[in-house]
Amino acid sequence: MSAPSEGPGALPRVGYLGPAGTFSEQALLASAREGAVEPVAQAGIYEAVMALVHGEVEYAIVPIENSLEGSIDVTLDLLADASSPEGEAAAVQIVGETLLRVRHSLICAGNTALEEIRSVLTHPQVPGQCTRFLRGELAGAQVLAASSTAEAVRAVVAAGERDRAAIGTELAAEIYGGVVVRAGVQDRDDNETRFVWLAPASGATADAAAAKAPPLRCGGAGEGAAAGDAEWKTSLVFWGAGAERAGWLVRCLDQFARREINLLKIESRPRRGRMGSYRFFADAAARAGEPPLSDALAGLARICEEVRVLGSYPAAAAP
Repeated sequence: MSAPSEGPGALPRVGYLGPAGTFSEQALLASAREGAVEPVAQAGIYEAVMALVHGEVEYAIVPIENSLEGSIDVTLDLLADASSPEGEAAAVQIVGETLLRVRHSLICAGNTALEEIRSVLTHPQVPGQCTRFLRGELAGAQVLAASSTAEAVRAVVAAGERDRAAIGTELAAEIYGGVVVRAGVQDRDDNETRFVWLAPASGATADAAAAKAPPLRCGGAGEGAAAGDAEWKTSLVFWGAGAERAGWLVRCLDQFARREINLLKIESRPRRGRMGSYRFFADAAARAGEPPLSDALAGLARICEEVRVLGSYPAAAAP
């Protein structure tokens, strides 16, 4: 077990999906102030969140959404469970976010021609972002899953086989000694992944979240702006016993519409235990602890079984 930061000069430790060279590490280094944190690689998203829960790190950064592939389901489920008073991870909240422009590269152990490649190793979220390249130029290659893009690159380079390739970052190629056979294999150049910074929960208000704010560049508000100047976003999850009745979800959404609160995102995820039972995740363009959002949440609580604020934080600027 890793030890938390100790001593007045110790940097706050940040758990991320490792090993070194992942997009998670890139997002961490790009969003944190230079030299302000100590990155701590974890085996997976679950392990990064659990390291925070168990006090082994002060923060965690995890991917939550990709502009092409949608939400990262494991992150949503972890956040919903981590906000539960009954759950093991009862004290986790979102305290910041950052956007990372994603650029995928095909990496081999040495100089390899595309027609030689028989298998491609990468994270399960990646193939859907590189469909045209995989189907067009590597149609005969088998796509295999790895725990991260960096682990895929490490494994391919370590194996040293000419017919194996990985899709990962150029940073990972540098770290593990791989050769970039083709750069920019993603379908779109505007491919972005949204990452959230997590910290131990200190309450649902924006003031409480600010007390746990990570050392981000300009507070996550973009270059030349202070965190106080940024638009605020609040993430929440809710579900209710009335969900089986017609119009229940409309009544829930009306709590925001009548107060002119813009919902930036809403989606459902199955609740464990019963088919047809769902919980709804939403991002509101408003600040927790202040009206009109506080009024909307109070109204939502009257018609829901459970309403949990996952965090309130400055919205990230475009990368």
